[in-house]
Amino acid sequence: MAEKNDGSDTGVMKPVAAVKRLCARAGAWASSRKPNTDTSFLKLIAIATMLVDHLGARVFPQYPIMRIIGRIAFPIFAYCIAVGCSYTRNIARYMLRVLGLAVVVQPLYVTAMGHQTMGAFDWAHNFYRLDLILRHYYAPRLSILFTLVAGIALIWTLRNKKYPLTAVMIAALWYTSGYLDYGLNGILLMLLFWTLLNRPAASFVWVAAFMIWWGVPALRTRFEPWNITRVYTQFYAVLALPFIYIPLNTKIKVNKWVFYAFYPAHLVLIYLLTMPK
Repeated sequence: MAEKNDGSDTGVMKPVAAVKRLCARAGAWASSRKPNTDTSFLKLIAIATMLVDHLGARVFPQYPIMRIIGRIAFPIFAYCIAVGCSYTRNIARYMLRVLGLAVVVQPLYVTAMGHQTMGAFDWAHNFYRLDLILRHYYAPRLSILFTLVAGIALIWTLRNKKYPLTAVMIAALWYTSGYLDYGLNGILLMLLFWTLLNRPAASFVWVAAFMIWWGVPALRTRFEPWNITRVYTQFYAVLALPFIYIPLNTKIKVNKWVFYAFYPAHLVLIYLLTMPK
């Protein structure tokens, strides 16, 4: 006589099957050579977290969680730059487009983000003084857009095998990195994403290790095991990795000009919210 199945075997098999499916997907991902190209969705995450970050910096400084959330933005922007440099037909035009936006928006950036006092520059009498304009609006702190331009330019030299120009650019970036948002580390992150774009498993390992090294000061100076738990806010950039390395294939498509327009628009919002009453 056959024994009656009480369903216990089925209950055991369900989690086992789920684990097998998860392992199969992990294996497929590890051997995949296809990057996550769902960049419209990624950019939406990036601009949303950037807005949270800048609001936390200027409007709600009492909520440090907003700055932690904001660390998600730059790695996603850096990854999208790597994808863009690999797939765009004209990388020079791509670079000039970002550079043009960076130059035009810079005065608004330093004013909205508090790097210069609102109304401090006398445009009526100095509108023709390019030296004063550069010193006032471009010397204090460059926006993230200039960092992205530098990354695109460096990748362009490597992609086109212009290695002498690569060496000149590296030397120039080393000298001027203090003016760039995220500095040399931001450039290196873009290079890592671009170099390993078609090897997602290796990219994840190297990028995660780099972010941890970047965010834990004890790993970047002298190793102090008792101080390993002290981290910079930048450490929380690792929260961006699931968005980058787990392709959701949302099929969301957003016109590129929406993202270009969002950057100055969010700065205008911050400017209005921080204007003296």
